[in-house]
Amino acid sequence: MTTATLSLSELTAAATQAAKISAASSDADRAAWLTAVADALDANAAELVEIADSETSLGATRLTGEVARTTGQLRLFARVITEGSYLEAIVDHADPDSAPPKPDLRRILRPIGPVAVFSASNFPFAFSVAGGDTASALAVGCSVIVKAHSGHLRLSERTAEIVAEALRAAGAPEGLFALVSGREVGTALVQDPAIKAVGFTGSIPGGRALFDLATSRPDPIPFYGELGSLNPVVVTKAALAARSPQLAEGLAGSFTLGAGQFCTKPGLVFIPAGTDFAAKVAAASKDKPALGMLTSRIAEAYPDGLHSFASVDGVNVVSGSVDQDAVANGAAPVVFSTTAAKVLERPEKLLEECFGPTTMLIEYADREELSTVLAKVPGSLTATLHAQPGEDISALVDQLSELAGRVLFDGWPTGVAVNWAQQHGGPYPATTSLFTSVGATAVRRFQRPVAYQDAPESVLHPALHESNPLGIPRRVDGDIQLP
Repeated sequence: MTTATLSLSELTAAATQAAKISAASSDADRAAWLTAVADALDANAAELVEIADSETSLGATRLTGEVARTTGQLRLFARVITEGSYLEAIVDHADPDSAPPKPDLRRILRPIGPVAVFSASNFPFAFSVAGGDTASALAVGCSVIVKAHSGHLRLSERTAEIVAEALRAAGAPEGLFALVSGREVGTALVQDPAIKAVGFTGSIPGGRALFDLATSRPDPIPFYGELGSLNPVVVTKAALAARSPQLAEGLAGSFTLGAGQFCTKPGLVFIPAGTDFAAKVAAASKDKPALGMLTSRIAEAYPDGLHSFASVDGVNVVSGSVDQDAVANGAAPVVFSTTAAKVLERPEKLLEECFGPTTMLIEYADREELSTVLAKVPGSLTATLHAQPGEDISALVDQLSELAGRVLFDGWPTGVAVNWAQQHGGPYPATTSLFTSVGATAVRRFQRPVAYQDAPESVLHPALHESNPLGIPRRVDGDIQLP
């Protein structure tokens, strides 16, 4: 379904009815729906990759891998809901002898209702029409209306056709999934009373505008936005002395990956003062090719961001050129360098995200100065630490844990594993919530807790029945009970 056939109010009305049916469906049924979508996308992968490459210039290899990630996500959520702990089922039996007497209480997480999902530009599959937001919402029993991204509209429409047909063939209710497009429709979608939560991946200005709409409604709703991230990297003196060439190569590969359009690109790299590391990074970056960017607007903005950095006194261009036409020629890598003191002096200019293949090397004099400048870094999705065995890094780890949702050791942040332990989120502006948008617990965004007091078993979800017929993990009278 699209707005070409139904109005937005008709779509949200159908989504409301479908959400009721889906919430009452079994986990096994919903898992079968997700698996059917995954199978259909895999079966049509070649066609979808061809369309995606024509619209995004990301290349067939990268896009083929992204289709596999997308279908893997769908199958992961099928496993999540059949395993059962996502329900967080809790049973506390009545205790009439306590003071005061305790009733029988049984608590579970229930689906929140129809969800709006806004596609991302930089992941046309994994964070788009059938991506993680859609998959996690469908998994727990919500209906989904996706707002297509204008940067890959044809792909969105074809993907939506495949998803809708797969759901229909698998027996899912009509109205469970729909696609809309256009900025005005997207704004109206967030404000529609039927929508109970929003998932968004995009720019800070666009996301903040929608966040404000979602929270200023007569009935405010959760807005799960991923907006922007600098993803700081800290390199200690000992690490630089031990493996400077390897660190330079790793950084060059990470910040240029996908033309620097990954949300986890390392944009700030804190290094000890007085080393030749900048020259090593320049050497490792010089042969990285210029690459086409996702949209002409993104390509136009990249040189503007470069010029903004270069205009600050005390910021040096280590390699590359700020004078480039990323629209015509692709985005070429640029490495900047400056000092922690300069960042503390001009944070409003130097602690801004520049979407594209560029990074900023920031020299710090000592751990005290490093701690001071890190305190100014906005919330990020990731923070990375390169240190040597035996170094006292506890204070650094604590500080990095405060500013990011995922802390990496001796690695690089680009590349996000889709599994049970993943946390893809962080303090604002990285995200607008505490929850992850990747991995098993992404479902928690689209659930709300309900407790039932002294309820007859006939009205309870099977997960709360005394016999635990689903055989799922539960907490009973304070103790975890495994099936």
